[in-house]
Amino acid sequence: MGQERTGKLSRESKETKISIEANLDGTGQYSIQTGVGFFDHMLSHLSKQSFIDLTIDAKGDTYIDSHHTVEDVGIVLGTCLSEAFGTKDGIKRYGFSGIPMDETMVLCSIDLSGRPYLSFNAPFTSNQLGDMDTEMVEEFFRALSTNLKMNCHIEVLHGKNNHHIAEGIFKAFGKALDEAKTIDPRIQGAHSTKGLFD
Repeated sequence: MGQERTGKLSRESKETKISIEANLDGTGQYSIQTGVGFFDHMLSHLSKQSFIDLTIDAKGDTYIDSHHTVEDVGIVLGTCLSEAFGTKDGIKRYGFSGIPMDETMVLCSIDLSGRPYLSFNAPFTSNQLGDMDTEMVEEFFRALSTNLKMNCHIEVLHGKNNHHIAEGIFKAFGKALDEAKTIDPRIQGAHSTKGLFD
């Protein structure tokens, strides 16, 4: 395989204390404790579908709400994955997936371009998913996109069950990321006519 594509990062603020380890070339093994049970469940799908091994330990001010913990995990995870990717030489760069989750259908397309952008369209009808604010699904992917410097488009074509919608989003993203991170032996250096990602 060559050089290991791994990242390890810790970040502490007055609101959260987070440690994350990631292995891009794993098998989707995970150990995730954020103090927000529904979020743990969603991150497990991201790990499993992307085949990225993840260890996440987060402690935050969840007695207030889930906002700081979920957003800060997105920040640290994005930075940790960016470290694991390194120069991104040889990767396919683009990833796309369409995931059905019972009555829900989710499309996700990403570009590990070095230019952060998030387009997010999901028809949630509930303010809460377990112990996680529903609006934090979008905020997590915004923080992740910004810190991984990733262009990410998430579109829920249809869905009624809010749990299915959220789960479909995390699974679709995981599958798209698995494709984008894949090393292609035909690619030398950055897969760009510019010769770099920026």
